[in-house]
Formats: sequence, C-alpha cells, structure tokens
Amino acid sequence: MYRFSNNVTLGVKRLSTQLLPARSYASTATKTATKNNVSTDQDPLVNTSTQDSAFDYEGLIENEVLKKRQDKSYRFFNNINRLAKEYPMAHRQSEQDKVTVWCSNDYLALSKQPEVMDAMKKAIDKYGAGAGGTRNIAGHNKLTMQLEAELAALHKKEGALVFSSCFVANDAVFSLFGQKIKDMVIFSDELNHASMIIGIKHSNLKKHIFKHNNLDELEKMLQQYPKSQPKMIAFESVYSMAGSVADINKICDLAEKYGAMTFLDEVHAVGLYGPHGAGVAEHVDFEAHRKAGMASPSIADNNGHKLAMDRVDIITGTLGKSFGAVGGYAAANKHITDFLRSYAPGFIFTTTLPPSVMAAAAEAIRYQRRNIELRTAQQKHTTYLKRGLEELGIPVVPNPSHIVPILIGNADLAKQASDMLMNKHKIYVQAINFPTVARGTERLRITPTPGHTDDLSNILLDALEDVFTELQLPRVNDWKAQGGFLGIGDPNFVREPNLWTEKQLSYTNKDLNENVQHPAIHQLEVSSGIKE
Repeated sequence: MYRFSNNVTLGVKRLSTQLLPARSYASTATKTATKNNVSTDQDPLVNTSTQDSAFDYEGLIENEVLKKRQDKSYRFFNNINRLAKEYPMAHRQSEQDKVTVWCSNDYLALSKQPEVMDAMKKAIDKYGAGAGGTRNIAGHNKLTMQLEAELAALHKKEGALVFSSCFVANDAVFSLFGQKIKDMVIFSDELNHASMIIGIKHSNLKKHIFKHNNLDELEKMLQQYPKSQPKMIAFESVYSMAGSVADINKICDLAEKYGAMTFLDEVHAVGLYGPHGAGVAEHVDFEAHRKAGMASPSIADNNGHKLAMDRVDIITGTLGKSFGAVGGYAAANKHITDFLRSYAPGFIFTTTLPPSVMAAAAEAIRYQRRNIELRTAQQKHTTYLKRGLEELGIPVVPNPSHIVPILIGNADLAKQASDMLMNKHKIYVQAINFPTVARGTERLRITPTPGHTDDLSNILLDALEDVFTELQLPRVNDWKAQGGFLGIGDPNFVREPNLWTEKQLSYTNKDLNENVQHPAIHQLEVSSGIKE
C-alpha cells in the first residue's frame, strides 16, 4: 500500500556510511577493555573503564541522532512567521513567500487580537521588558496578581498560580506530591501528555497506566487499594493528537468512591469549550454556567448535580494556545495553591514571566470570556472541514472535538505529504510523528481557527485531494479493507456526538450574562501569601 521514495532510502544509506562508519556507543572504552582481556569470571558486570582514553560522547550522540533519521522521526523545523495583520497567513524565510497556516495551537488567534497586543505594548512601555527576578525576589507584581485572579475566576477556584509553562506546572504538581506524600499512587491515562508522564516519573510514586478513557480498567486498578491510601487520577479533557475527550464526571465519581484526588489538564480545551472558555469541565454544565456568568452556580441551578469544575481538585492550563501568549498555570483551592507556591521548585526557582506577557494573557482571558462567538465560529469551521474530508474519503480519526487528525500511518509519507502541501500548495500543516504519536499512527494535525473560513477550507480540501492522489495515501476504504484502525473504517466504532450541541452553537455574545462584560475581579491573597 505504501510507496517509499528511492531517493530517501538512498539518503539514509549515505548517512549510515558517511556519518558514522563503524562507530558504537562507548566504543573506545569497550575496545580497550576487550584488548586488555578484562576477566568477567568474578563479576558478571563487566568493568570497561580505562585510563587510556575518554568515553566516546560524540559517538553516542551521533548514533542517537542517526536513529531518528533512519526511522524517519528526525524533525526539521519550518521557518513560519505568522503575520499579525494577515493571519492565518505567514511568511517563510522570504517575506514574499507566504503560506496559509493550518496547524497552529493559537486556536482563537488571540495573539493577533488588537486588544491583546495593545495590553502587551502598554505594559512594556510602563514596566519594561522583563520581570527582574523570581516571585520572591523582585518578580512579584500587580500584573501577575491580576492574571492569577483572572484565572481563578475563569475556573471558579479560590486560587491560581502562574508558571513559565504548563509543562513546568504539570511537572511541579506531580513532583511535589511525590515529595510530600510518599505512599500516594498515581493513576494515569495512557495518552497523557509528556509533561504529565515526566512529572509522574519525577514524583517517584507508584503508578498505574489505564487504557485510554477506559474507566472500567481504572476502577479495577483503584479497587486494589484501601480508600484511605492517598491516590491521584491524572487525565486530560481534550487529548491533543487524537481529539478524544474524557468523561470528567465519571472520573470524579470514581475519585469520590475510592478516595482519590483529581488532576485535570485542560491545555487544549481552555478558550474553546464552555460558555466562557473555561474548558470541558465548564462545558459539561454549560447552561448553569452560561446563566450564572461570573458567579458560581449552585447545585440547584445545575438540576441537582454537582458542578464538574467544583469536583476537580487541580486544573492546569496554558496561556500559550487559545490565550495567545506564553506560560502555564494551576488552579485549585487556596490551600493547594499556597502549597504549590510554598514548595514547588519549578515555581520558586525560576524568573517570573515578563509583565507584558501577564498583561496580554489577562486581556485575552477577559476578551474571550465575553466572546462566545469566537468559540462557535471555530467549531463551525471545524465541522465544515471534517464533512469535506469525509466526502473525499480522507481518513480523519473520529472525535467530538476541534482537532482534525488526518491519518497517514507512515512517518516518511507523513513528511512527504506535509512538504507537498507547503511547497506545491503554500499550505502549512505539520507532520506528527513518533514520539508525539505511536509509530504506525503518524498523521497530519489540522486545527481551524475562527479565521479559517469556508473558502480557505475549500482550498485546503483541494490540496489534500491532490496530495492523497499523488502520494497514493490510504483512504477510508483502504483502512476499512484492513478491518479498520483508530475508529476509521471500523464498522463497530460508535461515534461520539460533537461536544457543542446545535443549541449551544446558536448562542451569540448577547446570550451571555451581562456580568461577564466588564467584571471587577479582585486580587487574591494567596498570590502573595496568606496572612495568619
């Protein structure tokens, strides 16, 4: 089914013969030890140390990079300069060489929003370029406190803490809980982001990995431990490479039943779901939050059900995707927030984000909160594109979210498809390969924004049709003939409905509570430290 380029194959052969002729890891030390007839009779662990030569660092490093080239997972970064006044257009090295960007995580294009850029410019003019230090040393300021208050208000939590990235935030949370609660057990979805995986590793806690969104398996794992033993269930709301969505309330049910904390990563959901962009945890109680606006709805307001945002213990998110800036955060009750503020090394020992970034992110949150039409436009454009792809028989991993993962299933062909879109059609869609996704599931990941109108989608659809035909890429019927894969061509696969209902998509900004327009949000005590 797959057709490989002879030129690429020859290129790999040339690399393996020219770059690393007969080189192996630690080759010098190993050869010397063998030459000196080191005996292994007494000790099964061979000592290859020698004073004659140093370890071959360069050999190991070059061999590791060669592996990436040989399995087609070596990454070339595209020079993409997104244009503030022409987005979704960008230019490459030459400003005359323009392409349409279809794979940015700037989901709402708020990095180009005039109000957001103005907030950043004013902060630079008033406070300069940098923060000047850590939060404890000169880096704690008014704009930081305002941003944390905005984030806490967005998620309707008592506190929020801003980190340099959500990768750092996730790592910090797990590492700290592992340091302070040695017998805690982590239960982690198998598709969790690398930041969560690394954080769990750094926690040094016992962990269980459950199959993606398989809550029956999760419950069996939880049942192995007494309710009194500390536990944490770690999961995401929207999984970025597949677009699948977790059932937050059912996971919270299990957490309450078995005495576990819940950790929810909303990185790919904030800005896009819920009436105010607080993520899927807000979206599942859509009407209650829409009517309440900035206020916290009561259980009675939610038809007698607990609110998902209240049930989740720790919510992490990013400022670098839908909010168009950079940075990450954790939102929780004031005690957990103060715990992280007081102990997390990833927070304590790093320079605070620049004041201009804080100002821009806070303005982005305020702007998107009162603009539900941004979210509905993004969803409508995604639906239009998915329908067009379905008509062409181009395989999209089915999901109920805004992610459009086009399955290629081969690393080399995924890169060829990406390159052809760029060079022939002036369309930028990045190929996604291992380790971001498993080998054999390589894909093109498309993310429409409110600016990707139907006319741009039609151009993309024509280009993808050309690419799939030229490269003879497998279509839905090809996957169906093999019994289906990842829900594509699988007759037994049950599709989930879109998270946004038709009623929700019909709402305009006027349907939001007036209290979201210009709310007075007060600084939080926990941002500076709670007084006794």
